[in-house]
Amino acid sequence: MPIIKRYNNRKLYDTHAKRYVTLFDLADMIRRGDDITVLDHTSGEDISGQIQAQIIFEQERQEGSGLPNTVLTNIIQASNQTLKQLRNTVLPFDATARMDSEIERRMMLLIERGDVSKKQGMQILEKLLAARPEPHPSEELKIERALEKRGTPTRNQIEDLAAQLAELKQQVETLNAKTKRKKRGAKNGN
Repeated sequence: MPIIKRYNNRKLYDTHAKRYVTLFDLADMIRRGDDITVLDHTSGEDISGQIQAQIIFEQERQEGSGLPNTVLTNIIQASNQTLKQLRNTVLPFDATARMDSEIERRMMLLIERGDVSKKQGMQILEKLLAARPEPHPSEELKIERALEKRGTPTRNQIEDLAAQLAELKQQVETLNAKTKRKKRGAKNGN
């Protein structure tokens, strides 16, 4: 896991790669699936959340991430209790992903050392990963209700909107292509 140190001059230093990095470098690392930790060089405090918020801000400012304003507004307006509930629900999923990654890493080590055959290792790994506990339905229901109260769309609603938007985009492109063909046909007919 890369450890990034932020110095007083706001520069970010990747201690693993031994080089300075930008917010955009960190965003790329996160997109690749790296689990980064950002520490304040002076205090040693974990400021990963602050840096990730900065990344979102910079992306929104430069590229426009497409996050609906209501989502951002609701995050800002959310009470600490709502954020704690969300954090308590999301963190177990993150912990599960980390646990899966660690199980896989250790199994690969056993295979490399020859303690188990590759076939045996893959079978055991598959069984271990399949045995992960499912999220408790009541927790999911609590989150859905909290999001609904705030007027925040659920993941399914956002995915539905994205699909509708893609469909509309395709229809517009088709209409534009037809219009261009008609214009060309009219010019050639004159």
